[in-house]
Amino acid sequence: MSLLEVKDVNQYYGGSHILRNVNLTAELGQVTVVLGRNGVGKTTLLKSLMGLVPIKSGGIRFDGQAIDKATPYERARAGIGFVPQGREIFGRLTVQENLQMGLAYKPGSTPIPAELYELFPVLKQMLGRRGGDLSGGQQQQLAIARALAAGPKLLILDEPTEGIQPNIIKDIGKVIRMLADRGNMAIVLVEQYYDFAEELADQYVVMERGEVIASGPGSEMQAKNIRQLVAI
Repeated sequence: MSLLEVKDVNQYYGGSHILRNVNLTAELGQVTVVLGRNGVGKTTLLKSLMGLVPIKSGGIRFDGQAIDKATPYERARAGIGFVPQGREIFGRLTVQENLQMGLAYKPGSTPIPAELYELFPVLKQMLGRRGGDLSGGQQQQLAIARALAAGPKLLILDEPTEGIQPNIIKDIGKVIRMLADRGNMAIVLVEQYYDFAEELADQYVVMERGEVIASGPGSEMQAKNIRQLVAI
């Protein structure tokens, strides 16, 4: 059984049909990449997974349980971590305080996992610095670390390379691969940077106009010329 199962999900904004019978699965130990041009519904799909927007029909199951009626808070407690597009860190809070926000539903004495500083060493050097004073790449690392703080089973990432310098993109890719390879986490990655997505993909899904038009193993992306499908 897949950790995450999205079945025939439909979602509307006003009269606009945004998601059309979307199906998607995510397995422990794998990175599922969601590709598509701007405006095809990728971010809406992720917000639906997190409960930030309601679905009209269909179902979402996580770890064997139906969660399509669950609140974002309940989904976070169940083990879903979300890194939104644009990072959305707290600019006035310090790095340490931002990381503690990732533990918001844990007991107050819960320490920040030391492993986060092994994954992102720069954060340890900047614990007292305000989040708004970090570079874009450092903010992205902070956003991912905050989502990892509570130890999620599913990590959802919305365009983590957007506006990030190449060396940090490489570092983030290494962390994503390492987290998946441990086998106790599933990762859903929406990404516009095709080479980054192809390198990480164990499974891929291509969306167009709110529909899934192609999917399969990441190893087949070159042979099936998926790059051309998502070219702008």
